[in-house]
Amino acid sequence: MASLFLNERIDFNLSQAEISYFPSFLNQQEAVELYEHFIKNTPWQQDEITLFGKTHLQPRLTAFYGSENLSYSYSSIKMKAHSWTPILLALKNAIEKIAETTFNCVLINYYRDGKDSMGWHADDEKELGINPTIASVTVGGERFFHLKHNTFPEHNCKLKLENGSLLLMKGSTQHFYKHQIPKTEKPISARINFTFRWIKDL
Repeated sequence: MASLFLNERIDFNLSQAEISYFPSFLNQQEAVELYEHFIKNTPWQQDEITLFGKTHLQPRLTAFYGSENLSYSYSSIKMKAHSWTPILLALKNAIEKIAETTFNCVLINYYRDGKDSMGWHADDEKELGINPTIASVTVGGERFFHLKHNTFPEHNCKLKLENGSLLLMKGSTQHFYKHQIPKTEKPISARINFTFRWIKDL
């Protein structure tokens, strides 16, 4: 797990943000094995979400793992953590060395096709604390990641998240930027995204 073929690191020159991208965090064999394992062995759920007074199913499947008795709330959804698995712990430990921080949970998203998506948002819930570090690993199909500044629209970027890649968002990023995984009508492969974070006790 996590061969750390970090032959390339891309740091984004964006005001009020600290974002790094590692295209080859996992090699292709590791990424494929990780994808196949979690497709088959994850207790996926699809929660309801209410937006603008209308309730509908989230356009993706999710699962939440972490330390004992941990829970995470976002968009009126509260998830209780499943216990860490050996594979997730190995992945977490490898990412912590690169991110130079500690994580106590991971939210996993399963995008089955181009209709599944994640709308504009910031990971700024109170339980994530000030200046949270969010580490995002992609396995499976490639998807575009959009980022935009809350005040200055010219401060933005569009990034293709590749199979086996790692994206780090640190510092004040969540205060000043929102991000999304938009829908696409192009035929694409399914994608699993592991988003590691630290949730504090409130």
